[in-house]
Amino acid sequence: MPALLSAPSSPIWRFPPLAGLFGNLKVRPKFMVLHNLFFVLLTATIYFSLIPFIEQRINAARAREESVLMRAFMADRVPPEYLPVTGMARDLQLPAEAQGFLKDYPLAAYRHRFEAREFFFRRLAEPGQYQRVEFPSDVYDSFTRRVRLTLFLVLGAIYILSVLALELLIMPRYVYSRIRMMLDADRAVRENRRDDEMIEPERILDDEIGQIMQSRNVTVQALRQHEDELARALETLEAQDRLASLGLLSASVAHELNTPLSVLLGSLEKMAELPCDSATRQRLDRMLRVTQRIKKISESLIDFARVRRDVFEPVRLQPLIQEAWDLVGIDEKATSVHFTNAVGPIDTAMGNGDRLIQVFVNLLRNALNAIKPGGQIEVHSFVTLEAGRRWLHLKVEDNGPGIPPEVLPEIFDAFVSTRLDSRGTGLGLTIADGIVNQHGGTIAAANRATGGACLEVKLPAA
Repeated sequence: MPALLSAPSSPIWRFPPLAGLFGNLKVRPKFMVLHNLFFVLLTATIYFSLIPFIEQRINAARAREESVLMRAFMADRVPPEYLPVTGMARDLQLPAEAQGFLKDYPLAAYRHRFEAREFFFRRLAEPGQYQRVEFPSDVYDSFTRRVRLTLFLVLGAIYILSVLALELLIMPRYVYSRIRMMLDADRAVRENRRDDEMIEPERILDDEIGQIMQSRNVTVQALRQHEDELARALETLEAQDRLASLGLLSASVAHELNTPLSVLLGSLEKMAELPCDSATRQRLDRMLRVTQRIKKISESLIDFARVRRDVFEPVRLQPLIQEAWDLVGIDEKATSVHFTNAVGPIDTAMGNGDRLIQVFVNLLRNALNAIKPGGQIEVHSFVTLEAGRRWLHLKVEDNGPGIPPEVLPEIFDAFVSTRLDSRGTGLGLTIADGIVNQHGGTIAAANRATGGACLEVKLPAA
């Protein structure tokens, strides 16, 4: 039996039901040898510990029965089942030394063992007459042998059942299968299969192996978290590198545009001094505002490549939103949509007007590009109080198709664009996010329950 359990190549391992119990785990022979050796030593220890105790009890019972039989024999009160025999010394096969002993001690009994049989002899009153009774010592010897055999068979059966239970039920379920789970999960880690690298919590038991499995899950989760953080950091570095390159390029382009912009702005200012009708005057004023806006954007592009300190002051947001829409309204599509400026007339935030108008120009332009002709764009505001500080919230909402769910988590990252035309660069919301963060605020994007997108800007109230 030990050889059967200790050899993985034995037929028991190729038997499909038993192989399934092991979870197809290749158990090394030394595990089986150690288990068998342990049970052999345990069984032998129990056997050789119990046998002397049992034999001592049997010998004590034999001695008590011998003593009782001896006294009864000497008192001539032998029970009939012992069948005493009376006769001459020659007939009873009484040895000479027994005859001499009984002659010297006529009231005593003589004990003699002959051919594995035990007899008691005593001298009778009649001359030359003796009596013999046989003591059933073979019963005790046979009983001792049966006890030894029975104990050996019982302990052997317990040994076999224990080994089978351990190797076919307990070890595969609580050790081998769980080691296999950890090996499979580690293989998934090496192969970067994240769906299979964690051990399910419901399969982790509350024992030492379960603690190892739980610790392994925590370690793998921490490693994956560090990997994700490193990947995000690398993406951020790449984006920053692209933004730095874009800043240098933008500064060079803006520097080259400053001269023609100055000439254009001067020409428009001179034209504005000339008399003209009201319609022409409105166009000239709009051209002046747009040109001035282009000049400010050019200056911002130059400042993008170097650190500067913005001046923050109270800024009324209703006229700022209106000015941003006027700049966006140059697009012909703006005439076919409905714009609502529902910002409170007294809502004032602390910030830089030029920088904030750039934020809302980007948000309104994105909304205008998203909706169809006849769509609606609305900007409204409300005030909240958080930790004793007032905050001004502005929501830019449209009834367009909304933001794709796969884009929503990274919509403020650089170069992320949901537009399919060549004008979408993916920098507008990134620049808006950076400006709002410089003002100590936040910007968030979401989809409306009724359809369309909602961009919420949170700024410190003045």
